[in-house]
Amino acid sequence: MKNHYQIVIIGGGNAGISVAAQLLRKNRKLDIAIVDAADKHYYQPAWTLVGGGAFDIQETVREEAEVMPKGVSWLKTKATGFDPESNKVLLEDGELGYDYLIVSPGIQLNWSAIKGLPETLGKNNVCSNYSFETAPYTYECLKNFKGGKAIFHNPSTPVKCGGAPHKIMYLAADYFRKNGLLPKADIQYWSGAGKLFAVPHYEKTLLNVCKRSNIKLNFNVNLTEIDGPNKKATFVGFGEDNKDQVYEVEFDMIHVTPPQSAPDFVRTSPLANAAGWVDVDKGTLRHVRYGNIFSLGDAAGLPISKTGAAIRKQAPVLVQNIIDVMNGQQPSAQYLGYTSCPLVTGYGKLVLAEFDYNNTPMETFPFDQSKERWTMYQLKKQVLPRMYWSAILKGLA
Repeated sequence: MKNHYQIVIIGGGNAGISVAAQLLRKNRKLDIAIVDAADKHYYQPAWTLVGGGAFDIQETVREEAEVMPKGVSWLKTKATGFDPESNKVLLEDGELGYDYLIVSPGIQLNWSAIKGLPETLGKNNVCSNYSFETAPYTYECLKNFKGGKAIFHNPSTPVKCGGAPHKIMYLAADYFRKNGLLPKADIQYWSGAGKLFAVPHYEKTLLNVCKRSNIKLNFNVNLTEIDGPNKKATFVGFGEDNKDQVYEVEFDMIHVTPPQSAPDFVRTSPLANAAGWVDVDKGTLRHVRYGNIFSLGDAAGLPISKTGAAIRKQAPVLVQNIIDVMNGQQPSAQYLGYTSCPLVTGYGKLVLAEFDYNNTPMETFPFDQSKERWTMYQLKKQVLPRMYWSAILKGLA
């Protein structure tokens, strides 16, 4: 194994692979290494539909080797830290030097931050769409539901796809409706956020979706403990009106979204900001202290939802700017904070939220995207997965 590359990319997920592919389309002679120990590559946006029984989990996974761009060196090992003063990445089996570094390791799921969750996840009607292993069990919970309390949880930390914790709730409500169970269902949303959705243009529609299924909304709470065998969840309030208030909530099923953070080796490194994310300029995606380091994707310290759609707009900006810097110039491209959240509101219904850093809509289509549409549901289910495997990962979109 070489111990120095022109460009080292940490992470072989959506961000790392698509950036490497785009760089090689600009210049096939670039000397690029991707550091990632994973055997499998996942299309995670479809896991909401898997949890609703509307998508085959096996269609969301490929071998990592299949998606690795031709022309990169794949180092199948783990990064453990950074020494930016010496232009080195620390690996579990040594060190790796670089001229330029791109940090895109994704996000860390902190299952054990909720007491009792690891022991009960995947049984006792405790489910989560946030892993390949557990997403299919969500649909089992829906099929086994005969009435009672269905709880859907959202943590107070940033999460990948901020809409996912409530998208599965809307699907569940629709499933109960279609099976005559909605009158027997007490659906509750317990969230660490202060509101349902940050962009008012779309939130108004989502509030109506909640209203039609009589969903009860609870904000500014953290899930601290879950007792699977006894079907009990403990939440603690932290808002102005409910600070330190303890809620013990019984459930018949509960969907849990794990608290999330930057990976530990990023969070504790010299590259991190105070919140633990890679400290980059939000426009250029260049590190604020180290001029030869860039970051994109879920680990980047950007004030925007962590989605694949955001990565798709970040990648060409980063590619242009790293090439500029390699050519001795200042970064010329700017990322405006575009992100998209395809908000599934039922089977065959979707609100396509697209917005920027200022929560101002940046809509693609010439109609009001705040309305639920069958066409947008088909975009999510049929078009985007194919686009991901055939275009995005190949640097074509």
